[in-house]
Amino acid sequence: MTPDLPRLLAVALGALVAMALPAAAADCRRIDHDGQGYVLCEVPADQEPALRLFQDGPDGAPLRNFANVRRTLGPDETLSFAMNAGMFHADYRPVGLLVVDGEERSPIVTGASRDNFGMLPNGVFCTGGERPFQVIESRAFAETRPDCRLATQSGPMLVIDGDLHPRFLPDSDSRYIRNGVGVSPDGRTAWFAISSRPVTFHEFGRLFRDGLGVRDALYFDGSISRLYAPSVRRADFGRSMGPIIGLVEQDG
Repeated sequence: MTPDLPRLLAVALGALVAMALPAAAADCRRIDHDGQGYVLCEVPADQEPALRLFQDGPDGAPLRNFANVRRTLGPDETLSFAMNAGMFHADYRPVGLLVVDGEERSPIVTGASRDNFGMLPNGVFCTGGERPFQVIESRAFAETRPDCRLATQSGPMLVIDGDLHPRFLPDSDSRYIRNGVGVSPDGRTAWFAISSRPVTFHEFGRLFRDGLGVRDALYFDGSISRLYAPSVRRADFGRSMGPIIGLVEQDG
């Protein structure tokens, strides 16, 4: 069995589950860029208050998957889409900064390390602050401490002020199904993307920079990337996750 086959089987099984779920209003769609396929979920500024970051359930235990996230919702709420939103330790706690509804749950980490998270510069995705959406380099964030309703730290940055991360190689042979987030230059649109097949960092960064015109984008992960999006028949299964970001809509 090839390394990618279990992931593809999990996506196929998730698609069958998603077909039985109610459709939601999130703008998620399949796109192609430079010969690679992606699912892209777009969130405009007026929907920022509907975004949520999920980490622990009512019992204080990490939620770990989309099914558990859905169980935390109220009877009139629907999970429109969701994806993993940052790297985590073995106990599923976030590696870096996590802010939920203005409360810091985990502190920012600014040091370099040999893993992807510490491939500086890394960054923070922040919502509900000075602008609806921002991706801010981690050390700049630590210095300025901007207000955020939600914030999650991950790394590396995919796009930094219009440039790809300097360590991304066009001819790299490191390929994974990857997911991340980018924001429009005016901060009024956030795009959450996941590749349909394994891609390189360079290919994924170009999706945001060249395909979407993004000047700042942040990598979430590439070994456990998961998407829940009934509108495109996705409800991915697989390894447990740490922080999860999702759009929650009110029924009716």
